[in-house]
Amino acid sequence: MQNTRFTKSLATPRIAYIVSAFPVLTETFILYDIIAMEMLGVAVELYPLRWGRAPVTHEEAERWIRRAHYHPFFSLSVLRAQWHFIRRDPAGYFQVWAEVLRGTWGSANFFLGAIALFPKAVLFAYEMVSLGITHVHAHFANHPAVAALIIHRLTGIPFSFTARGTDIQVDQHMLREKVDAAECAIAVSSYNKKIIVDECGPGVREKVHVIYGGVDVDLLSPDRSRSDGPFQILCVARFEEVKGHAYLVEACRLLRERGVVFECRLLGNGPLLPVVEKQVANAGLLKEVRLLGPRTYHEVVCELQQADTVVLPTAPTASGKCEGIPNVLKEAMACGLPVIASAVGGIPELVDDGRTGFLVPPKNAAALADALQRLSEDEALRCQFGRAGRAKVVRDFNLRISTERRASLFLRDTRRGSAGRDSFNNPESQVTVQHSL
Repeated sequence: MQNTRFTKSLATPRIAYIVSAFPVLTETFILYDIIAMEMLGVAVELYPLRWGRAPVTHEEAERWIRRAHYHPFFSLSVLRAQWHFIRRDPAGYFQVWAEVLRGTWGSANFFLGAIALFPKAVLFAYEMVSLGITHVHAHFANHPAVAALIIHRLTGIPFSFTARGTDIQVDQHMLREKVDAAECAIAVSSYNKKIIVDECGPGVREKVHVIYGGVDVDLLSPDRSRSDGPFQILCVARFEEVKGHAYLVEACRLLRERGVVFECRLLGNGPLLPVVEKQVANAGLLKEVRLLGPRTYHEVVCELQQADTVVLPTAPTASGKCEGIPNVLKEAMACGLPVIASAVGGIPELVDDGRTGFLVPPKNAAALADALQRLSEDEALRCQFGRAGRAKVVRDFNLRISTERRASLFLRDTRRGSAGRDSFNNPESQVTVQHSL
């Protein structure tokens, strides 16, 4: 099809981020990725597919809430955008519709979601041409990447996406089409890259780049000012099956039976919160286990600086949902804390068992209790793990370094993606969007 092309200069890179929702309390990695990208001098526009429903909002998110391009799924502007592309190239517009319908057929949820987002993605495409967007990046390989693909098909703007976890483990619809059309795909772990290559074939291997998600190692620094008291266990996670809270509560029951004095603080919200509350009460752990609800990023940092260890007993679900590399483990290690986590997904790429923390089998409360007890009894070991963990995060999971790597890919692919488009500098094939929808 004949694509609408950019009309702005590439001298100033301008990247559009597509996300499922914004703000989302548990997706601080997206917020800080955007902030870090702007600090590199790259202009960023944020396009959420829907409003986020965060019980509390991070302070830094407020500015982006005001700047984000929020649109309803149906409006006069959405209709005008459809007409714009239909009028220019009706066959091409309906070819994209057909591609999305074929590619998402087979899963009711994914199919209906794709149908709902298509008109909005067309409006995004219209706006992005007007704004001179030079690259589109989708956070998550599922619906955000479908939106980016639609925009690319209609406009020729190059795109990429980040694959994090469930978005490629469970929702693999159109994954091959998205990888083929993208300038590059970013996997947050080698584990995720293997999933993509296994699904799409070895031919995509060079197109998939492993770039670990980073954390701010300057903000997250060790703090040894904690007052004496019980051994402090911290778990920061949404209350859902994959996070494995049930096994942590059972491990706490075992610790109490063994005479370990501790306090376990659970931060977060989610559908299984009432279930965990009931489990804590039934186990008689109301004194030892405290459920503290959702917290902002800076409140979580304060909690990290008061903890002795951070635990994430993630448990793969029957549907195939599994962790990538959870940010909270990186944040804990950056703060100089030993961590305990399940040996699943991409976690072994972060946690070196017996060096920066302990890896335990998933769904094994006894092994979890053993690891917790050992750390509770050995302060020197905790300090040793903490130092090694921070060194690893500073080296391999540094937000500044990972953002620079992503930016270099985006800018490289923007230049490469535009170089071969003979219509880019052909005024007859360009469409300059000057009027408002």
